Amino acid sequence: MSPLIECVPNFSEGRDMTVIKQITDAIEAVEGVKLLDVDPGKATNRTVVTFVGAPQPVIEAAFAAIRTAARLIDMSKHQGEHPRMGATDVCPLIPVADISMEECVQWARKLAQRVGEELEIPVYLYESAATRPERRNLAAIRSGEYEALPDKLAKAEWKPDFGPAKFNARAGATVIGARDFLIAYNVNLNTTSVRRANSVAFDVREQGRILRDGDPITGPVIKDHDGEPVRQPGMCKAVKAIGWYIEEYGIAQVSMNLTDINQTPLHTAFEACCESAGNRGMRVTGSELVGLMPLKVILDAGRHFLKKQQRSVGVSEEEIIKIAVKSMGLDELGPFDPGKKIIEYQLRDAASTRLQDMNLRIFANETAAESPAPGGGSIAAYVGALGASLGVMVANLSSHKRGWDDRWEEFSAWAEKGQQIKDALLRLVDEDTQAFQGIMEAFQLPKGTDAEKAARKQAIQAATKQAIETPYRTMELAFSSFELLEQMVRTGNPNSISDGAVGALCARAAVHGAYLNVTINAKDLDDKAYTAELLRKGKEMAEAADRMEQEIVALARSGM
Repeated sequence: MSPLIECVPNFSEGRDMTVIKQITDAIEAVEGVKLLDVDPGKATNRTVVTFVGAPQPVIEAAFAAIRTAARLIDMSKHQGEHPRMGATDVCPLIPVADISMEECVQWARKLAQRVGEELEIPVYLYESAATRPERRNLAAIRSGEYEALPDKLAKAEWKPDFGPAKFNARAGATVIGARDFLIAYNVNLNTTSVRRANSVAFDVREQGRILRDGDPITGPVIKDHDGEPVRQPGMCKAVKAIGWYIEEYGIAQVSMNLTDINQTPLHTAFEACCESAGNRGMRVTGSELVGLMPLKVILDAGRHFLKKQQRSVGVSEEEIIKIAVKSMGLDELGPFDPGKKIIEYQLRDAASTRLQDMNLRIFANETAAESPAPGGGSIAAYVGALGASLGVMVANLSSHKRGWDDRWEEFSAWAEKGQQIKDALLRLVDEDTQAFQGIMEAFQLPKGTDAEKAARKQAIQAATKQAIETPYRTMELAFSSFELLEQMVRTGNPNSISDGAVGALCARAAVHGAYLNVTINAKDLDDKAYTAELLRKGKEMAEAADRMEQEIVALARSGM
C-alpha cells in the first residue's frame, strides 16, 4: 500500500459558497488527491474540508488551499461563533496508511515553512509537530484569537515557528501540525434514558467521572488537597464520550471521539460500552460510524472478533470487514458501505481499471487481447496468488476441523501468512503491467537534443530496471509460499493434501514464469553486473522451486 495522509484544514468562511468552492477547486486541481468531504457551518462561519492522498500531492493541495484562502478571506471582517485566528485557521496532517507520525511531522514542517516563507503568514506548529511543549495544544496557541495577534506577535515567546513575526491583517495566522486520526463513533443502547447513557459514557471515557460523597448524583463533590475534584478514571484512554438521545432513531447513544486509535482501538471502545451497559442492566444493540476510518481500524476489529470466536484470521479482507460490521452492529441504523466508509476504498474506487478487480472471464479476455500487456509477468503473479490461496484454504479448513479445536491458532497463523503472500502477489499482477507501460512511455520521450536523448535513455534504463525487479519480487513471493504449502501437506487436513500439492505446482509455475520475464528484460539493462547477480540468484531460486514442488507432490501422493 502506498503512504496515505489525510488533511483536514479549517477555513474561516462558512457562508459564501463561491469562496468555499474556489478553495476546494484549488485542492481538486492537484493530481493525486481526493476530496472526501466539505462541511460548511453558517453559525460558526467556518468550513472543515477533508482530503487524502500521497504525502507530496497532499502538501501541494494544502498549500494551494491556504494560498487561495489568504487571497479570498479577509479576517479583519470575519465574525463567527467558533474560535479562530486565521483565514486558514488550522491544518492538521493525519497518518492513514503506511506512514509514521514522525514522517507526518516532517511533512507538516515542510508545509509550514513554505506557507511562512512564500505567503508571509505567521505559522505555529502544534500537536506532534510542536517545537515546544506549550504549543502542543491548539487552544493555547489560539488563545485570544485573531484580535490578540498584534500584541501576541510582538512577544518573544510567541514568535512564529515559520513566517514573519508581524501581524498579517488579512490572513491572520495559521496553525499547522500532525495528529492522530480521530474517529467519531456512536454506540446504540436499548434505552431512551440520557442519564443512563451518560453513566456508560462516564464509565468509558478517559476523564471518567467526578467522585461524590454518598449519593453519586447529588452528594457533595470530593476534592483533593489542592481543592480540585477527585475523578475516577474511565476504562479507555484517549476517549471522550457523552450520552444523548437521538429522536430520529428513538434510542440513546454513547457518542465518542476516539482521539488515539493506537491506545484505544474501535473494538476496544465498543466492548467497554458493552461491559458497562451490561453491568447497568442495559444492552448494546449496535453502533454507528460518523465519517470515515482507515482500513486498518476495521481490519483490526474483525480480527479481534474472529479470535474471540477461535476462528482463523487468515481469511479475505472482505470477510474480515463483514465480521467487524456484524460484530459491532455497524449496519443497525443503516447500510454500512465499506466503499464509502473506508478511506482507502474511496481512493480504490477511482482505480477501476485494476486487473486484480476484474472477474475471471474479463481478465482472461484482457490477457488474450491484441496487446502485449497484461502478459507473462502478470500471469505469473496471478498463478502464484492462486497457489498461495490453496495453501490458505487448507489452513482454514484445518483450523476448524472437528477434533482439532486446540490447533486453531496454529493454522490461523499459517493462513494469515498465506493471505499476506496472496495479497502481495495480486498487487504485482497490476504492477507488472504498469512496469511494462513505464518502458513504453519512456520510449515515447523526445530525443531531439543531446539533453533530451540523455534524459530519454535514463528514463528507459530506470523503467527497464523496474520491469526486472517486479517479476523478481514475484519470484520471491511465490517461492515463499512453498513453506506454507509443505506444512499444509504434512500437517493439514488430510482430505485437502491434494490442494496443497496443486498449490505447489502453481508456485513453481509462478517462479519460472517470473524468471523468464526477469531474463528477457535483463538483456536491455546497461548495468550488467547487477543483472548477472540477479540472474544467478533467480536461477538458484528456480532450481530450488523444482525441488520443493517435487517433494511436496511426492509427499501428497504418499498420503493419498
